[in-house]
Amino acid sequence: MRERSRFFGRYFSVLVLFLILHPSSLIPGAWAQPYPAKPIRLVIGFPPGGFVDLTSRLVSGPLGQALGQQVIVENRGGAGGIVGTEVAARAAPDGYTLTVGSAGTHAVNQSLYRKLPYNVLRDFIPITRLADAPSILAVHPSFPARSVKELVALARARPGRIFYASAGSGTSTHLAAALFEHLAKVKLVHVPYKGGGPALIDVVAGQVPVTFGTAASVSPHTKSGRLRGLAVTGGKRSATLPDLPTIAEGGVAGYEMLNWLGLFAPAGTPRAIVERLNTEALRVVGSPETRSRLNAAGAEPSPMPSEEFAAFVKTEIEKWGKVVAATGMTAD
Repeated sequence: MRERSRFFGRYFSVLVLFLILHPSSLIPGAWAQPYPAKPIRLVIGFPPGGFVDLTSRLVSGPLGQALGQQVIVENRGGAGGIVGTEVAARAAPDGYTLTVGSAGTHAVNQSLYRKLPYNVLRDFIPITRLADAPSILAVHPSFPARSVKELVALARARPGRIFYASAGSGTSTHLAAALFEHLAKVKLVHVPYKGGGPALIDVVAGQVPVTFGTAASVSPHTKSGRLRGLAVTGGKRSATLPDLPTIAEGGVAGYEMLNWLGLFAPAGTPRAIVERLNTEALRVVGSPETRSRLNAAGAEPSPMPSEEFAAFVKTEIEKWGKVVAATGMTAD
């Protein structure tokens, strides 16, 4: 009895000390606070000012309001989006670190880099697709092709003699052209630049005749007549560029290249948190206010439920794996 009394006395002393040091534990529900209980970090693998950054900021504000906590965008640019994406992959799976992934970071890079420091299917849970934006196949006005069919015919007549400018190896502008070559069975000559701006300057100047630039950067030049738009790279006509046909309409069957963006969480994030994020993100992206802002930035909302988005990502990885293998592309 004496030993039992001594044991309970020690237990009671430890309990009192714990309650003194942790008074919040006396509050009902303090050990299981509803999510989210603090601000959420939204890591993106690109610097400020680009399509990924702009879209992330358009969505983060209203998403934070819907969740009742700030969603803070953190730019961790480098290595084609790999640096920031790896940060998100290694974060605690508690719902307080998320990332906006792109077609590059969460589909193409899986095949393009032999030593990618993360695996999309293993290290991430897709929450929802957010938005996408097509690129524009455009040529200098002096270039003889006035349609996709004419460009294909010229490329077949002049294999390896038609040059196109890209924002760099492995970028969306490079991949759009590689897919075009693969499906149209033509051979173009890649001229990589250190960014979309320098590439576009040379196309507008007539130094390089062809580009597959982002709609936001190319469309002002097609409207002014400094470039001729031939088609958009999406699977359907763009709501913001309805007069331009798709490349598939132009005769390259099966062509579709979209700069899509989606919300991801680290693998292991509780299902209840993923479902909450999916519900609120779908509501935000589906709102007229967000649609209007995305359209103004040259993008279109493309919300998807988690399961549908997961299947889409898997399909994209397989699709680009075939393109990378067929073209021999590599960025290592």
